[in-house]
Amino acid sequence: MTTSIRILLVDDQSLLRMGFRMVLEAEPGFEVVGEAADGASGVVAAQAEKPDVILMDVRMPGMNGIDATAAIVRTVPESKILILTTFDLDEYAFAALRAGASGFLLKDARPAELITAIRAVAAGDAVVSPRVTKQLLDLFGSRLPATHEGAPPSAAAGAVADASSALGARLEPLTEREREVLVAIAEGLSNSEIAEQFVVSESTVKTHVGRVLMKLGVRDRVQAVIVAYETGLVLPKQG
Repeated sequence: MTTSIRILLVDDQSLLRMGFRMVLEAEPGFEVVGEAADGASGVVAAQAEKPDVILMDVRMPGMNGIDATAAIVRTVPESKILILTTFDLDEYAFAALRAGASGFLLKDARPAELITAIRAVAAGDAVVSPRVTKQLLDLFGSRLPATHEGAPPSAAAGAVADASSALGARLEPLTEREREVLVAIAEGLSNSEIAEQFVVSESTVKTHVGRVLMKLGVRDRVQAVIVAYETGLVLPKQG
């Protein structure tokens, strides 16, 4: 007997929630366990239902989807979050990924894309490629903590240095090869492309990637890319 994927819908548009529910409940193996019309209610529902996947609107009145995502990641870490957004290269989508979402999906995505995305997230995969994450970070990377030249002066510099030191400490458990693999992931390379670059087998790359995710304490490659930028291991492209 296959266990159903339990889904929570969080969106302030009731018609959109109804449409998603109709599509998902018609799909074998999916179960919609609740709905919420704003971020705060979504957090409460997530804590009560502990769904496998949460479809989260990014722009809502009151608590938005970014803050709700951060709260759910802290309190219900087993639930994976898929952000619903209007534009793919969106600052809100970027902020949601930083808050811990496993990916994002355009609101006008076809039903088949929605179903595929939910299955992927439930299986522990990210629904936005590292390559797209890199594009987001190049666009909005200036919002990351300063870990290199350009840090704020005077009293703020001490706080920035402390933050940079703490972020840099996240990389300490990585071996030199694992750091190289993390850089390659942050550049948007697939496992096969990394294998070709380092002249190793793809299975060896998968082992390295798994160890990188474990040592960084992140859930997927997308979060690993964000760590690479936050620590200054990789810098946003200028201009």
